[in-house]
Amino acid sequence: MAEYSLAHIGINAANEDEARKAAELFCTIFGFACKPGNTSIFAGSGIEVMKEPYFGKNGHIAIGTPDVAAAKAELEARGYTFREGSEKYKPDGRLNAIYLTEEIAGFAIHLVGKV
Repeated sequence: MAEYSLAHIGINAANEDEARKAAELFCTIFGFACKPGNTSIFAGSGIEVMKEPYFGKNGHIAIGTPDVAAAKAELEARGYTFREGSEKYKPDGRLNAIYLTEEIAGFAIHLVGKV
């Protein structure tokens, strides 16, 4: 069986300003470092605030696994499906992230590679 762990929680914000304010509040309250990126702002390593709504009504939950392709194959063998077009690859061509089709409680779920 593949190894799984919580990688981070993603929160959908309406826009970049709302994302910045939310991330900064997490950073102020808990002493996390804010790390702005192209599509999101991280508050520490565990909270990602999206600059615009993405998959999931409320956001997403990232599940880390050492081998995303193997975890995907295992879950497919158990009957789970994945959202076409959501794949992201490492520079060497290995699958690094993919979203499941089904949401849980308004959150999209994605597998993400972890070291």
